[in-house]
Amino acid sequence: MRDALSIFLIDDDKDLLRATKQTLELAGFKVSAFSVASEALGALNADFAGAVVSDIRMPQIDGLQLFDRVRKEDEDLPVILVTGHGDIPMAVKAIQDGAYDFITKPFATERLVQAVKRALEKRGLVLENRALRRAADQARDDLPLIGQTPTMERLRRTLRQIADTEVDVLVTGETGSGKEVVASLLHRWSRRASGNFVALNCGALPETVIESELFGHEPGAFTGAQKKRVGRIEHASGGTLFLDEIESMPPSTQVHMLRVLEMREVTPLGTNEVRPVDLRVVAAAKVDLGDPEQRGDFREDLYYRLNVVTISIPPLRERRDDIPLLFGHFAERAASRFKREVPAISSAVQRHLQGHAWPGNVRELSHFAERFVLGVEQLPASAPPSAPETGEVLPLPERLDRYEASIIREALDANGGDVRRTIAELGIPRKTFYDKLQRHGIVRSQFAASKSGQI
Repeated sequence: MRDALSIFLIDDDKDLLRATKQTLELAGFKVSAFSVASEALGALNADFAGAVVSDIRMPQIDGLQLFDRVRKEDEDLPVILVTGHGDIPMAVKAIQDGAYDFITKPFATERLVQAVKRALEKRGLVLENRALRRAADQARDDLPLIGQTPTMERLRRTLRQIADTEVDVLVTGETGSGKEVVASLLHRWSRRASGNFVALNCGALPETVIESELFGHEPGAFTGAQKKRVGRIEHASGGTLFLDEIESMPPSTQVHMLRVLEMREVTPLGTNEVRPVDLRVVAAAKVDLGDPEQRGDFREDLYYRLNVVTISIPPLRERRDDIPLLFGHFAERAASRFKREVPAISSAVQRHLQGHAWPGNVRELSHFAERFVLGVEQLPASAPPSAPETGEVLPLPERLDRYEASIIREALDANGGDVRRTIAELGIPRKTFYDKLQRHGIVRSQFAASKSGQI
């Protein structure tokens, strides 16, 4: 939380303003100084990651008026008021109204520095909790396309941009990475959301059945076809057709599918009737269809017809900073489903989350969270951070990063998430500590809550 060291300092006494600014900067804070309150108010917003220190006696807008306006902008933004002895009753009233603290003039340097440190720690917790709530809200909307890494933010942004277009989309990604989730979101965020979202796994049906499933059939079209059946393509008209594992589609079916994409029409088995369809096709593949060796029997012309827009979903191992957030979500969901409390997260679980390669991606992580909540997951007491379960040999910098992250997590776990005790144990400055939390994707509040058995 690098930005959480920011301070807005307001005082109309320019000499005192300059001296106080220097004091706070020497203590390691980033200070923005203002001689009039209106300028500070113009620069503040609800996302300001810092605290406000203001004199009370000022012309135009005094400190109490400033506090009142700040409270309307964000009632959780800490405001420290600097008062003369005659202003103490006013300052006490402000404290009762929600001001963070007041300091009387003349004040000791350490008194101000300690008050600011406490205010910033409170602000950091508030912003951290807000970020987790936003992520939870996003999880409900984007379930389970959860993630705060730049890769996932770009993915969501791209989906929003193309959702309301009529282009067909090819989604690529490893097994369990969330290809159907992406297809579902493209449907939900589009004008076709009122229509059907129809999914078919091309690899799950034998060649003798898939054409009937896709195109439908009339009575007597083949042995056993006693009733008319509307195919998945026609059922998806007005909505979205999702074809998973399309690389498994039989070659003969690919020919018919190519015509559907080109002409937007379907001919059910057992009839010569051509029926128009209005649909968007989202296809998913776990191999690179652009590579002839991986494409195999898949038709090149069908690939190029599908490849209008390609969305690539990164594997979980390439966005490790999202793992704690995903795990927390899946654990909460499993606890609700099984009507159990979420257990405390042990150091062994933390090491597994960061050290495991997750070849099954999000699906594997979800199942791990379920076993964790049920208490049936068995993990080794310790695991070297430099030796992931895939057996891959990591470069030294990455080994050191993982080892450092595991030490920080163990210290947070041992101290119940208490920042002061953790920093004292690690022997590093507070700013360095927060920088490392951000770099390793460590969410401190998970450890603070773990003592009560919650994530």
